[in-house]
Amino acid sequence: MHDICVTRIRQKPGKNLKIAAFVKDLARRNIKIILMPVKIPAGLPAREVLDAERIFALEHEDAEKQQVRPLRLVILNLMPKKIETETQLLRLLSKSPLQLDIDFMRTGTHAGTHVSRDHLLKFYETFDKFSSNCYDGMIITGAPVEHLEFEQVDYWDELKKIMDWANSRVFSVVYLCWGAMAGLYHRYGVRKKPLKEKLFGVYPQYLQDEFCFLTNGFDEISLQPHSRHAGISEEDIKANKRLRILTTGPQTGPGLISTSDFSEVFAIGHWEYEKYTLAHEYERDIAKGMKNVPFPHNYFPFDNPENEPVFSWRAHANLFWRNWLNWVYETTPYRLEEIPYLREKRLLGTDRSVFHEPENPRKDRYSIFLQTEGIEKTARNCRLPKESEK
Repeated sequence: MHDICVTRIRQKPGKNLKIAAFVKDLARRNIKIILMPVKIPAGLPAREVLDAERIFALEHEDAEKQQVRPLRLVILNLMPKKIETETQLLRLLSKSPLQLDIDFMRTGTHAGTHVSRDHLLKFYETFDKFSSNCYDGMIITGAPVEHLEFEQVDYWDELKKIMDWANSRVFSVVYLCWGAMAGLYHRYGVRKKPLKEKLFGVYPQYLQDEFCFLTNGFDEISLQPHSRHAGISEEDIKANKRLRILTTGPQTGPGLISTSDFSEVFAIGHWEYEKYTLAHEYERDIAKGMKNVPFPHNYFPFDNPENEPVFSWRAHANLFWRNWLNWVYETTPYRLEEIPYLREKRLLGTDRSVFHEPENPRKDRYSIFLQTEGIEKTARNCRLPKESEK
């Protein structure tokens, strides 16, 4: 018996008989079709968007008929515009041929203000509902609170509890933007530092490890959107032997960080952003009458906001999420209840991918790019302030 994985079968009017004949022909040749899309709750608004983009997604009732063990994921959505974030993440996760069973988590100590109560009640649960579960993967999003100290965030204590729970009951956790800063601070004491001005635009990221599983297939220089007022202490990261910098840039600092076993992954930038997200943020701030709104770097052709922006990070965004899902699929235990033991004993991953020494893909270690006058100038403007300058 041979298997063929089909992630997108689009039935157009009048084509049903052809598809049926195709399926029968495969069955006659003893080939089994396995559909492996993302599995989402019935009625989720993101479904309409995914359908329009020809991305195959099964609702729960249909997915239950498939005889496969889906990867179980939970998304802690901290963003105010929850539907927009759901769609961005599901668009990327749906590109994998693996079936994913996704739950949505929200904080109980902070009420969302940019989404209807009905949406939250229908699709989201608080941590207490999930605390006895184990998951293959978890995503903790960012939040627009980076101007606050972590301890000033009204749901900080709850978030710490969730991160501690994930450390024992989730095989691999991906933290995004402010969520990444929060995870690095709580789990490893990595400090968050304010930037002199907002880092806003699309910036180069230099690959730091030629053979890392998470960045497998990455170009030596990739692009990553950033929209933040704070950075992280690179010195704190380098001082911790469990953390590795996978990509970094002269303007942005580290963009992608992970533990050596990939149990925790920290994406400081926004690979999940859509093509027009930065444009909408720029227009929003201008409309608010905010002063000193930075113009998005390396985004609009010829720096003209009347031009259509360039979607220059899409390939690496898809590649990153596929790599992460593949890593989890290849190494997570079949029995989810084994995860707490594996996390406690640090028995995740494989010798080949986890314990090799990082190897920079370039002999010059990007020195010729760092010498460019324009890059050095931008890097100085976006650098973290020194202690003496505070």
